Amino acid sequence: MDFIDILTIAAAILALAVAIIGHEIMHGWVAFKYGDTTAKAAGRLSINPIVHVDLFGTIIVPAMMYLIPVLLGMGPGFLFGWAKPVPVNMRTVINNGGYNAAMQVSLAGIVYNLFLATLASIVLLSLSEPTQADSMVYLFTYIFVIKLLLINVVLAVFNLLPIPQFDGAHFVMYLSLKANECCCRIFLQSGTLRYGHCHYYADDTA
Repeated sequence: MDFIDILTIAAAILALAVAIIGHEIMHGWVAFKYGDTTAKAAGRLSINPIVHVDLFGTIIVPAMMYLIPVLLGMGPGFLFGWAKPVPVNMRTVINNGGYNAAMQVSLAGIVYNLFLATLASIVLLSLSEPTQADSMVYLFTYIFVIKLLLINVVLAVFNLLPIPQFDGAHFVMYLSLKANECCCRIFLQSGTLRYGHCHYYADDTA
């Protein structure tokens, strides 16, 4: 392993930490804006990385994804992982902001990742490709920006998938509940429904 490999690993680890920790903080921060103090009370709005570490998603999975291709002689793998899910009381969020607020909480992490990816792409356009004359700091910065761009794009796309427990699935669920609520309201106002009871609630963890 040469010096460039060490710089690349360090830059990738830092970029992954910024991406996944910020992703979870944003879920809790948006929920906090709608009156839910669960994440704040649990200390999960902190930028201290230790409180967000998930043994499997933050350490084991990234290490395996990077090292297994190396052991197979395929070169370094792609670092990917996740932080400990932030606790969110969706009852409070929905009571204070309705299903629109719940959808905002669901998409908060993805929006954060897309913002970082956009910012990284803008910075990358202003950087020139490193040469042997450049300093170690510049080389690390260049690699870090590239990793930050790639990791955040992958995280955003991955989390948009409507798979259970993914942000995309949460968003689709609350969107459908919002649509059903609107339909019930229209029917009730038009007199199509003479009686009945409509109730929608979903408790969740981001």
